[in-house]
Amino acid sequence: MVSNSTAAVLWIVFIHLAGIYLFTSGFLLTRLALPNFSDCTDCTLPPTHTRAVVLIIDALRFDFVSPTPPLPASPYHHHVLTLPQELTAKQPAHSFLFNAHADPPTTTLQRIKGLTTGSLPTFVDLGNNFGASSIEEDSILSQLNLAGKTAAFMGDDTWMSVFPDAFGRNLSFPYDSFNVEDLHTVDNGVISHLFPILESSNPPDFVIGHFLGVDHVGHRVGPDHPSMRTKLAQMDDVLRRVVDTITEDTLLIVLGDHGMDRTGDHGGDGLHETSSALWVYSKGPELSEGSVPSGLLEYTTFPGAPMPARRIQQIDLVPTLSLLLGLRIPFNSLGAVIPELFWRNAGKTLERALDINAAQIQRYLQVYRSSTHGSELDAYWAQLEQAWGATKALTGIEGMIAANNYARVALSACRSMWAQFSPLRMAFGLAVMGTGLIACWAVYSGIRKHGAKWDENVGNQLKLGLRGAAAGAVLGMLAFIGLDKQLDGIDALDCVLFGAPLVSSLLVAFKSPPQVHAASVPVVILVLHTAAFFSNSFTFWEERVVPYLALTALVPFVRTGIQAPTARLRKRILGFAGLYAVCIRLIAVSTVCREEQQPYCNVTFTQPVPPTLVLVLAVPCAAILPSILKGFLNQSLSDAGISSLLLQPVVTPALIAGSVAWVLEWMDTAGILSDFGGIFRFWRTWLSRFALVLLVPLGGYLFWQMPLCLRRIIKEEQAGKKQMEVLGFGNAYGAPLLVLWTLVFGAVFVSSQLAGQVVLCLGAVAFASVLELADSARDAQAMQAVFAAGNPSALMEGSVMLGGVPTRFGDVTLLALLGMGMFFGTGHEATLSSIQWKSAFMLSETVVYPWAPGMVVFNAFGPLLLVGVGAVILGVWNREPRREGTGEEAQFDAHVRPQALRAALGVMLYYGVLFMGTAVSAAVLRRHLMVWKVFAPRFMKAVCDVLAVDVGVLFGLVVAYERVVRGVRDVLPKK
Repeated sequence: MVSNSTAAVLWIVFIHLAGIYLFTSGFLLTRLALPNFSDCTDCTLPPTHTRAVVLIIDALRFDFVSPTPPLPASPYHHHVLTLPQELTAKQPAHSFLFNAHADPPTTTLQRIKGLTTGSLPTFVDLGNNFGASSIEEDSILSQLNLAGKTAAFMGDDTWMSVFPDAFGRNLSFPYDSFNVEDLHTVDNGVISHLFPILESSNPPDFVIGHFLGVDHVGHRVGPDHPSMRTKLAQMDDVLRRVVDTITEDTLLIVLGDHGMDRTGDHGGDGLHETSSALWVYSKGPELSEGSVPSGLLEYTTFPGAPMPARRIQQIDLVPTLSLLLGLRIPFNSLGAVIPELFWRNAGKTLERALDINAAQIQRYLQVYRSSTHGSELDAYWAQLEQAWGATKALTGIEGMIAANNYARVALSACRSMWAQFSPLRMAFGLAVMGTGLIACWAVYSGIRKHGAKWDENVGNQLKLGLRGAAAGAVLGMLAFIGLDKQLDGIDALDCVLFGAPLVSSLLVAFKSPPQVHAASVPVVILVLHTAAFFSNSFTFWEERVVPYLALTALVPFVRTGIQAPTARLRKRILGFAGLYAVCIRLIAVSTVCREEQQPYCNVTFTQPVPPTLVLVLAVPCAAILPSILKGFLNQSLSDAGISSLLLQPVVTPALIAGSVAWVLEWMDTAGILSDFGGIFRFWRTWLSRFALVLLVPLGGYLFWQMPLCLRRIIKEEQAGKKQMEVLGFGNAYGAPLLVLWTLVFGAVFVSSQLAGQVVLCLGAVAFASVLELADSARDAQAMQAVFAAGNPSALMEGSVMLGGVPTRFGDVTLLALLGMGMFFGTGHEATLSSIQWKSAFMLSETVVYPWAPGMVVFNAFGPLLLVGVGAVILGVWNREPRREGTGEEAQFDAHVRPQALRAALGVMLYYGVLFMGTAVSAAVLRRHLMVWKVFAPRFMKAVCDVLAVDVGVLFGLVVAYERVVRGVRDVLPKK
């Protein structure tokens, strides 16, 4: 039978899931892709080339390519891919180099969509990067097929996911794209197929080669590593061979689908990520016959460059390449033709190209406006109509400038509404989450309010909530049936998921109103933390805000420590508060830097090469941490039983193995003993596997078999009587849960890089300090209450037991902020580019599901999972069993279970409020300039935080705690 505490947590989790689903489905909708195809008869130009070769060098940043004269290397690297001087200097009309802006998110799937359809990506499309679906909208490959031309492909297998039927028979050669450990297989594969195809007697009309080596070097070792110079030299050789091989009727395009940041990653919208290179070369006919009017050109200066460079939009390649090959422009394209490539016949060709381009965009916008999402264009339509009118009224150079301007105005308008919001769904989600928080608060405060009858009260709340959920589901369905036409885009499931949790929460909140107290320090901290999400500046610097909030949360404990009635308690409270503060400050030393923080931030969490101090400390920290935790257990004499069997014999070698594995990864990355790279990778993989086997199956099995930390001592007394002394009895519930927590901690530890491992060790010490700090503060509070009542003898008589004080929200606040600090300290930010993909390859050299994504998730959100499990431990720490009842009906945790539930609900409440703050800020500021750069990523992080904490709470309360309770029942007598 499910206990009321378990049912309460499951109920809150259901509300979270419903609210998250509703809000997210309204906030992160994909762009509407129109199914139309360009089929007009007079909307192209005579082809200048009959064939094209498109070479995509993944993550080729603009400053990785040098024209003649060479562009000085950026401050971050000293290696470039040099274009042949004979092509750039002697044949300037045949060769053009551009700084091409790649729209964010700068992930490969989104850029492939942009490079083939000319359309804009959306933020939510990022989630499809590892499970892409085929592109159904019009694209340059579709137009090639309609024109009866053949296409060949080799390289990144993402292309086959999105264009499964676009390439000719025996003309597609895909390679695994996600193995960033492998720097050469994909590139060598492309080379092995590219040149035979180009040298064949009848080559295909369109050839795509997608190299991945530069991208993988960036992910693995960063852009400044010598491996980058080697890889660019290889690409340089390939480029020169291609130039020598292609025929004069072939157009060559070399480009990066996106760039990379200073650490070699990408995904966001930083300048280094969005600045990709694009080189166009014609071996035969000239691409330009003169100078293009300056009013059609845009320039930008790349960081570190001495002069501006020609700047275009990457999607401009789609209409440009289409017209140069005599194809129609894909229907959804928003790019503008590149003027330099059409300046012929005294500008007449360019004028015609711009007219065709503008007309195609006008057709697209007209059809889009008549679609179900067309109202999004209303705010921009007057400006668009005015710009379109100018293209029809002007001729000559003014007309060309007007047509080019119309394309840019349309692009700007569509960028502003690139994600179609559903305000009603968003409102549904906010309403569910808001009422759910009030209901969670009602259950949380009711546990203390009803004292010994807490279980009965929670049971009544749940019964009322269940009836409310049933009634709400029925009302939601009736509303859908009656208001179907008014609920634009809302289906029956949405209505049910809105009505059920909403009515359920409202009934519980009205029947059992939550207690309202004067604002305390923890509540003020939570309010300030939540309100900060409405400021992009505070969100930028959240990693610096969290340590100050955590130290501020110590103020009530310091006050309690100063006022504690005994010297021992004063020493313990102030000592553990100081230890927590030191750990928080040391964790905050480890930082990664968002682009927006420059130049006021210095990266200390460096990858792939960690700081020297981290290299020195990583393995010793792994070796000593279990002994430190054992010392904390020793304070309650709980270092026996499962703790003596697991902590040092199992956890210690597992942590050391996990740390050594990352040391080997560093040695391989840094090229130390490069001849042994294969050996390093082999042992790295098997050490990681060995560590997880020790922690999960072996450690989990031993815990399940004997989950207690008790030591029984039999003493002989006179007259032959024996007396049994049980050591560790006072912490019978908390100690074994801490041991289990170390197993979960170990799994997170193995997935984390070396700097993150040191941070996690500090976090573990801080967590143990929170447990002892909260327990000592409760003891001080209980003693003060007894003394204030004028009955100090109650302590001696045993009628008042220390540890009986309820779990406080201030205790939970320390734990919640520690989790946030560990997230940032382990090298993460609320940005896509901070995801540490390297962890996906610690258990295998290739992507193996579900282990590879599982390691990435543990790496990123493991600290929040530890918070969820840790909250249950916080509630039961140093609370000894008490027998209530006799025989088989005897209970030993009736006074402990409510505190475990209270702590669990408290941490779910804390992160739920943070989620609510990010959701409201994202909804209110959804048209803000920084919505996709700041508010949307922070909202998605809040979603993951809530889910990780919920999973941790469920595991800690429903699985681990229940096993410990059964263990206690089996050991203690039931007379």
